[in-house]
Amino acid sequence: MKRSIIFVLFVLSLVLITGIAFAEDVVKIGVIFPMTGPFAAYGQMANESLKIANELRPQVLGKPVKLILLDNKSDKVEAANTASRLVEKEHVVAVIGPLTSSLSMSAAPILEKAKIPMMSPYATNPLVTQGKKFIFRACFIDPFQGKVAAKFAIDYLKIKRAALLTDISQDYCVGLVNFFEKNFKALGGEIVSKTFCKTGDQDFSAQLTAIKAKNPDLIYMPNYYAEDALIAKQAKVMGINAALLSGDAADAPEILDVGGDAVNGLYFTTHFDENAVQSELGRKYLEVYHKKFNKAANTVGALTFDAYYMVLDAIERAGSLDTVKIRDALSQTKGFEGVTGTITIDKNGNAVKPAVIKKIEDGKFKFVTIVNP
Repeated sequence: MKRSIIFVLFVLSLVLITGIAFAEDVVKIGVIFPMTGPFAAYGQMANESLKIANELRPQVLGKPVKLILLDNKSDKVEAANTASRLVEKEHVVAVIGPLTSSLSMSAAPILEKAKIPMMSPYATNPLVTQGKKFIFRACFIDPFQGKVAAKFAIDYLKIKRAALLTDISQDYCVGLVNFFEKNFKALGGEIVSKTFCKTGDQDFSAQLTAIKAKNPDLIYMPNYYAEDALIAKQAKVMGINAALLSGDAADAPEILDVGGDAVNGLYFTTHFDENAVQSELGRKYLEVYHKKFNKAANTVGALTFDAYYMVLDAIERAGSLDTVKIRDALSQTKGFEGVTGTITIDKNGNAVKPAVIKKIEDGKFKFVTIVNP
């Protein structure tokens, strides 16, 4: 009887040891994307490219990478909840996401406190990384994007008078419009009107009526794609002939579905265009993406692919799954040749890299130019 008990205990100990060994042989990386809710289109695009990245590079330090995807439902509270779960229950060594600035700012304090590196592919508001040591991004930040947009409006579009229409419920939109306004004025431009909206609004007639009365040359509306598309449609109906300029959140195929012909002529600053890809990794990504999905690659997906590779590159250079060492390696990233350009992480965890400007023409995204930092 004693021998039987000893044997059972021995077997149980083997199972326990084996289970621990198996867990240690997997590199767990958390993923926080908006798979449902208003920003679900971004989450779907990001997840497509994340799968490609994982297929092309499924291991790091000789161990398989296990991606743990959680849906933040496009909600700030859920973004914080998913971050907590990845720390407390999943024990991940790094997190990719969230995507948008507001959701990233909800998750970042939790991951910062836990000393888990977070790499957001698409959050451009400078506050996301400000004052933090473990928070990074694969995209440029809004002060640079706002400056590029203002310079493009003045030098390329020859605009002097601009109206602003901003989603005040999103940190990204508020920050970007402020950076544009500051730089536009510094370059000699005049802001003739400021109006506001909120995510989910459907009727922009009051704002557009006020804008039309000022007869601007440009409407700068750095909002998310759904609001931008509706604004463009209603501006066309009202006979407003001003040029339209937005930010990187307009860079989603869904803007074409919602806006139709009304979004033709809209310009926007963004992070990626297939015509700007120069790296070997970028060309490989496009080859696989086209074969897999039979469509043009998108910005959110390209940035997510870069975010995954940057995290794995840092783990490889750290030579460890220690999260502090991974953080240190991420902070030392220099000249990373990604899909979206050559990326260097600055002292604040931000990516220093080029910006791309596109235009919607004949229902398609057309590459206009690239602007280096």
